[in-house]
Amino acid sequence: MRPLKRVLRSEAVRRLFCWLAAHYIRLVHLSGRWKVVNGEVPKRYWDEGKPFILAFWHGRLLMMPYCWDHRRTIHMLISQHRDGQLIARTVGHFGIRTAAGSSTRGGAQALRAMVKALANGDYVGVTPDGPRGPRMRASDGIVSVARLAGVPVIPAAFGATRGRFLDTWDRFLLAWPFGRGVVVWGEPIAVDRDAGVDAAEAARRRIEDGLNAVTSEADRLCGRAPVEPEPAPAGTPASEGRPT
Repeated sequence: MRPLKRVLRSEAVRRLFCWLAAHYIRLVHLSGRWKVVNGEVPKRYWDEGKPFILAFWHGRLLMMPYCWDHRRTIHMLISQHRDGQLIARTVGHFGIRTAAGSSTRGGAQALRAMVKALANGDYVGVTPDGPRGPRMRASDGIVSVARLAGVPVIPAAFGATRGRFLDTWDRFLLAWPFGRGVVVWGEPIAVDRDAGVDAAEAARRRIEDGLNAVTSEADRLCGRAPVEPEPAPAGTPASEGRPT
C-alpha cells in the first residue's frame, strides 16, 4: 500500500486532507486572475430557475467549484470508493451536495436521486469519464439522467496558465496559485425523452464532442497544448455510466 493511502486510512487525517485541499482551491482562485467565457449560457438558466446538468471531465475537477453560482444548489455524482469520498468531502466545503453511487454499487439509487434533484429545480454535476476512464470519453450514464429528467447538459472546463498535468489516467490539471485562469462554458445539449438507442448514442457523442471542444478552448486560451482523449475501447460507445 502506498504511504499516502496508508495515512488516509485515518478519519482525522482524511478530514484534515480535505480541509487543506479546499483551502488550496480557494488560494488558487483568490490569488489568480480568472475569466469566464460564455458565462451567459448558465446564467440564463440560473436566472430563470431552469435546472440543467453540468458536465466536465474528471481531469478538470479541481477548480470547478468556482465555476458555479453558489446560490444554486448542485448535487455531484460521486463514486463510493475512498477517492470519491475524499472528493465529496472536499467539494462539500463549497456547499456542493453529493449523490454516492457507481455502475456497480448504488448506481440505480444515485440515478433516482439525481433525477429527483432535477425535478425539484436543483442542478446536477457529472464527470462522464469518471472515476476510471477512458479519459475524455463520455459514458452513457449522463444521457440517461438527461433523458429521464428532461433537462439539457451544459459542458464546461477550466484552464490555467500555471500548473501541470499529473501523470494520472485523467491527466488531472493541478493549477498553481498566482496565475491566470479561464472557465469556458459550452452550449446546452438536449436529449429527447423518447430517444431510442441510436438517438441516445448521438446525444452521447454530442456531449463528448462538446466537452472536448470547451476543454481544448480552455487550454488554448491558457497557452497549453490540448490533452488528447484516450482511444475508446473497440466496439463500445464508452462503456456504462460512471460517477466522479
